[in-house]
Amino acid sequence: MSVKSCEKIEKSQVVLTIEVGAPEFEAAIEKAYQKMRKKINVPGFRPGKAPRKIIEGMYGAEVFFEEAINIAFPEAYEAAVKEQELQVVGYPSVEIEGQVTRDGFTFKATAPVYPEVTLGQYKGLSAPKEEVKVSAADVDERLKALTDRNTRLVSVDREAKEGDTVVIDFEGFLEGKPFEGGKGENFSLELGSHTFVPGFEEQLVGVKAGDEKDLDITFPEDYHKDLAGKAVVFKVKVHEVKEKEIPALDDEFAKDVSEFDTLKDLKADLKKKITAEREETVKRAFEDALMEQVAENITADVPDAMVEAQSRQFLDNFKMQLAQQGLQYDQYMKATGMDEAQLLADAKEPALKQVRMDLAMAAIIKEENIDATDEEVEAEFQRMADQYGMDLETVKKYLQAEQVKDQLRSQKAIAVVVDSATAVKAEKKPAKKTAKKAEDAEGEEATEEKPAKKTTRKKADEDGEEKKPAKKATKKAAAKKEEETPAESK
Repeated sequence: MSVKSCEKIEKSQVVLTIEVGAPEFEAAIEKAYQKMRKKINVPGFRPGKAPRKIIEGMYGAEVFFEEAINIAFPEAYEAAVKEQELQVVGYPSVEIEGQVTRDGFTFKATAPVYPEVTLGQYKGLSAPKEEVKVSAADVDERLKALTDRNTRLVSVDREAKEGDTVVIDFEGFLEGKPFEGGKGENFSLELGSHTFVPGFEEQLVGVKAGDEKDLDITFPEDYHKDLAGKAVVFKVKVHEVKEKEIPALDDEFAKDVSEFDTLKDLKADLKKKITAEREETVKRAFEDALMEQVAENITADVPDAMVEAQSRQFLDNFKMQLAQQGLQYDQYMKATGMDEAQLLADAKEPALKQVRMDLAMAAIIKEENIDATDEEVEAEFQRMADQYGMDLETVKKYLQAEQVKDQLRSQKAIAVVVDSATAVKAEKKPAKKTAKKAEDAEGEEATEEKPAKKTTRKKADEDGEEKKPAKKATKKAAAKKEEETPAESK
């Protein structure tokens, strides 16, 4: 093998012209013969026993050329890449030049390579940084979540009202016949939760344990086709009515739900935790805003292969999120009407931003001669083990030392940018939407959920975060899942 030329072209690509000589090609032809001979029938010979010269005499000297090229190419290409000290970032496109003979062949390989990166300004930047405030209402909201988790349902001998939970048997009938998915037994339904079709829960307000009631329901026009717009009857039997028993917010409650003896101490701890959470959120937002500027300031001819690979990584992460929620990707795509090609197209812009971010990070690490010691890596392993309540050796099974080292280098690079930056007062956000508008906006976002973006954190950070609970599925995906029981969809 010899490299006849190596030419740089646009989009950080190189064109290698590589010659495979007679000795290398002869060795490849022999390998092709050994691979293919069992599939070639030659009269007078058992399968696989015909000599190579006999086969070439019958079918021509070129009979093994195509397979031999496939065998010779990878080794020749890899040797050329190594010789030219290229950092390839994608698969090459290959074109044969001239004729292929027993003396060998010449091919051109066009391959994307890691781009040359020139850092712009990365020190002395400025970005908005919000002021962290925690109000009494914030603490009360966190307390309410605690009380909700510790609220019990107790049976009551009275008529059901909104907010109560009724335990029911139900069965739906269309034109007098039961329909699939319309039956449930000992089902606990909170009235006012809007988990069943409109009109179902409303008609159960006022029932008591032991009651039986027929509910006249008309399915919405946008329901799935078998029942859309159809009038049905649900026969319901009420077994029990339960109300919420909310614990009193006092010192006894604090003792029950925490390590504190008084409600005052519990509130103080909640305020401290909320403050720490918001400070971390503000800190990360400030860092991300700065690193976005750094990424915008670099000069680099980014190859398409890097952007495509990052888009595909976003999509793979998205599939993994769905799997963690028990949703099948194909079913989700069908339910939401999404198209994978469009998802990848939509991911292209954020993918380019992420690639530029990664390039900027690597350039800072190189410029500042940043590294991480073995002691720092070990300390980071221990920190993660403590954070996730895991054994140190177990953490090391999930993460390689080089991943953690990359994470630490990235953290140090971010610190270089942040330590020289100036925080400016963040502009006031516009007034919050009304509850109705907020719900509508949330629904729109849910229907357009895309593969998630990365942050400026590196791979080791992501690997750690995978152990956390995944985000909730979009409303459309949830709605599709609920279609298995028609009564439970809106």
